[in-house]
Amino acid sequence: MREFEKMINGLDYNPNDEELLKLRKYSLEKTRAFNVEQDSEKREEILKSLVGKMGKDCYITPNLFCDYGCNLELGDGVYFNANCVVLDCAKVTIGDNTFVGPNSQFYTPIHPLDYKTRNTFIESAKPISIGKNCWLGGSVIILPGVTIGDGCVIGAGAVVTKDIPENSLAVGNPAKVIRTIEQK
Repeated sequence: MREFEKMINGLDYNPNDEELLKLRKYSLEKTRAFNVEQDSEKREEILKSLVGKMGKDCYITPNLFCDYGCNLELGDGVYFNANCVVLDCAKVTIGDNTFVGPNSQFYTPIHPLDYKTRNTFIESAKPISIGKNCWLGGSVIILPGVTIGDGCVIGAGAVVTKDIPENSLAVGNPAKVIRTIEQK
């Protein structure tokens, strides 16, 4: 099994594999081009060549950084504000009409706790899934394996370590649900 397949399937993998190094280099080149491009149509073309899936009417404000890009899937009407980081070693799926505040970060990689294993550079990753019609405030951090249900609001600065049920308002570090949002 290729290291890429191991990576996206949640198995231990070697990020220094030649194929993964090439994919990260491609992502770095594309995000650099995206971040400096002034023409919005050209920027959208660059983005489409980077991400795994991009729905209609998405808008990403530069700067954006992705490990791979190909593991990022955006639904229709997704908006990212400036300076977002997507470490997409596993799938990162963002549902339709979800808005992401500036400086937000999505972390799928998991590094071993013991230093001897960590020093081998072997790691694993778990996917992140954000539902439809969510709003993530500025500087939100989403950790590996988290699922956020449809209709959620995540307060600015929250660190989401566990799943959040749909229609919830969650805040803090670690993020805690403080109430259910009644949808009108």
